[in-house]
Amino acid sequence: MEEYAGKLLKEINSPDDLRKLKPEDLPVVCEELRQFIIDEVSNNPGHFGASLGVVELTVALHYVYKTPYDMLIWDVGHQAYSHKILTGRRDLFHTNRKYNGLSGFPKPSESEYDTFGVGHASTSISASLGMAAAASLQKDKNRKIVAVIGDGSMTGGMAFEGLNNAAVNNSDVLIILNDNNMAIDPNVGGVSNYLLNISKSKSYNKLKQEVWDGLGKLNGFGPKARRLVQKTEGALKSALLKESNLFESLGIRYFGPIDGHDIKYLTKVLQDLREIPGPKLLHVLTKKGKGFKQAELNQTEFHAPGKFDKVTGEILNCECAMNKPPKFQNVFGNTLVELAEQNEKIVGVTPAMPTGSSLNIMMEKMPDRAFDVGIAEPHAVTFSAGMAIRGLVPFCNIYSTFMQRSYDQVIHDVAIQNLNVVFCLDRGGLVGADGATHHGVFDMAYMRHIPNMIVSAPMDEIELRNLMYTAQQENMGPFSIRYPRGCGCQIDWRQPFEPIPIGTGRIISEGSDLAILSIGTTGIQTSRAIKALEKKGHSVAHYDMRFVKPLDEKLLHQVFKKFDKIITIEDGAIQGGFGSAVIEFMVDHQYTSKVIRLGVPDRFVEHGSPEELMRECGFDQNGINQAALDLLNG
Repeated sequence: MEEYAGKLLKEINSPDDLRKLKPEDLPVVCEELRQFIIDEVSNNPGHFGASLGVVELTVALHYVYKTPYDMLIWDVGHQAYSHKILTGRRDLFHTNRKYNGLSGFPKPSESEYDTFGVGHASTSISASLGMAAAASLQKDKNRKIVAVIGDGSMTGGMAFEGLNNAAVNNSDVLIILNDNNMAIDPNVGGVSNYLLNISKSKSYNKLKQEVWDGLGKLNGFGPKARRLVQKTEGALKSALLKESNLFESLGIRYFGPIDGHDIKYLTKVLQDLREIPGPKLLHVLTKKGKGFKQAELNQTEFHAPGKFDKVTGEILNCECAMNKPPKFQNVFGNTLVELAEQNEKIVGVTPAMPTGSSLNIMMEKMPDRAFDVGIAEPHAVTFSAGMAIRGLVPFCNIYSTFMQRSYDQVIHDVAIQNLNVVFCLDRGGLVGADGATHHGVFDMAYMRHIPNMIVSAPMDEIELRNLMYTAQQENMGPFSIRYPRGCGCQIDWRQPFEPIPIGTGRIISEGSDLAILSIGTTGIQTSRAIKALEKKGHSVAHYDMRFVKPLDEKLLHQVFKKFDKIITIEDGAIQGGFGSAVIEFMVDHQYTSKVIRLGVPDRFVEHGSPEELMRECGFDQNGINQAALDLLNG
């Protein structure tokens, strides 16, 4: 939306244009850029607070570094809106996160300035080290590599693996730690406390300031600068004995902390650091939501607030208004508390998503039985396994897309030991505007071939409650329950608990011409499609299978003996998923029915609204209807 761009911003079509400006122009660019983001995201929802927090840092990076030759790697990437706007995508930014529009995350196929595809946390350091190694092997000695990590990503184990490796080959990489003490919810754990202590240390910061003042008086980085660094190094190390600097102990030169909203000083520091070889880390203090009062005060709510009034800050489009069903996540959160009140063995675990998963409900009511372990999905699984082996029943809530990061732990630490860890996989299926990095489409396929694992998906909120009740009963072993983002169909969901026999489906409607087998909330679209088919004179049976593993073989025998035309429907990967399990059953028992599988195709689906993506994949109401007609008429 061109009219939103300020006088300077509208002339910036690439970082080359930015670098033509005088240093004194940069605060104005930051002001215009921040206003542009506020105007755009208030109308076209996206990740808001994180992007506002790095405006000055982004401007300074593109001003100092010769991008795209010099390479910036953004961790997670939801803070890269300023980066996208400055790198030739300002006039397309109104399409951000929309179907066939700009991706909400850095994407190399979209721009040469997006040097590495991201969406999950803690990948930037490892990627930057690999890119630095490639530059060295390719004799590209002048290329600079910068990784920007923050929003809690430093708590992820992969970040520590990268830090541990950074000094091994003396990699010429600058790691910028964007420290705002927030992920979506406030950061937790020792790393967060450690960084907070550094930022508050008066003696440490005074000594660091003296170093920078000294460097600033020197013209370039010649012998005098090197002597100054050597001279102060002993004093620094003495101070660090008290401060115990983690990064220095790993062989990574540490600088900071500095004010991440002082564009002039940021630029000066980055210019200095650009000339210092080897692995180094700049600790930058920023405020999530900077420049928009409501976002600064309510950082969790304004992480991705939806549409809001840019003047008052009022959020305009609450997904679950009073006349709509509750979100699945809230049904999970309230049900978990109900179950925990009945069963003292139950505990809750989440990796940095208490609000997103609604585990915050249990944290408020039972704080000693609910655990936020930080952005550390593998640790969350093994932490849960440790509690389970001592007789507790952990409900480990991890978004489906993030569960992929814990695959070995699920097998090695839970399944092999047959431990009763209940994996509650939120955001199952096509989540919409976050796109390929966040769709939860692989869990049914990768969970169902793990021995001892029960794999289930409720069609509605009442079934979610009953599956949770079932999963915490005695001798259940590993148990996976996946459900989608957003609202379902049942308003009156607070029903008495009823256990669901493991591996049993249910008949939703009888029919004689065609059978449709659905899993999870795809059953809702199936029921709607069947009504349309019935109006055309077709008799269609609908079975809600509920379990991908074990399958309801008794019910499947009935289906295959009665029907020679069958459709399976899933909002997961069609390769190896629910439909494949049904086909395997058919082959194993030598049935000859014609089966059509509907699901997510064998490719990465991009971003858009869930309705648009379901239509693209063919398992919305119209797609089901057409597949059924093709089968019936074929």
